[in-house]
Amino acid sequence: MTARLVVLVSGEGTNLQAIMDACALPEGAPGYLDAEVVAVVANRAGAYGLERARMAGIPAIHVPVDGRRRAIYDGVLSHVVGEHEPTLVVMAGWMRLLGNRFLQRYRSVNLHPALPGQFPGLHAIERSYAALTAGEIDEGGVMVHWVPDEGVDDGPVIGTRVVPFEPGDSLETYEARVHHIEHELFVECIRIALDEVAKQERNTESTPTAGA
Repeated sequence: MTARLVVLVSGEGTNLQAIMDACALPEGAPGYLDAEVVAVVANRAGAYGLERARMAGIPAIHVPVDGRRRAIYDGVLSHVVGEHEPTLVVMAGWMRLLGNRFLQRYRSVNLHPALPGQFPGLHAIERSYAALTAGEIDEGGVMVHWVPDEGVDDGPVIGTRVVPFEPGDSLETYEARVHHIEHELFVECIRIALDEVAKQERNTESTPTAGA
């Protein structure tokens, strides 16, 4: 059965586009992702990811923060996401921390534009570039990880990719290379995550119930 993805976005949605493109490829084609984006949710009304979803005929839903406390917002978001019965929640440029109320209900993955343990939180690309130009690190990178709890960019790693720093790099050229690698890695890691989810579900179904 085709996996169902709910994608959370806050901005341009370039990684969302890479995911939708992979889902739209012919089955068996290189890069094909056996999944369907069933909804795109944004916390910002102006997030272009919503427009990308609309153009693709995918439900595009704005869930405004409106000053809500995290627990209240998470409850609203959880209800909205649950209506689409996702196999996996994908945070693709989602710029808001979620609490355990949401994360314990849905299997979720996140992309972070730095290597594990480096520059958690906001502006990771800019902070990586500054550290690279200062000689504090030798290479940048990208990672995709599970989001099991409220930790910031520190969940179990699904996959990583090094982003080399080249002589003469500007922030713009470095950032463009990061985004190119992000798109490839994210699709690859979503595929791995979905395989793991399917395996977990098979194991659950094959486990005898007490007294059986």
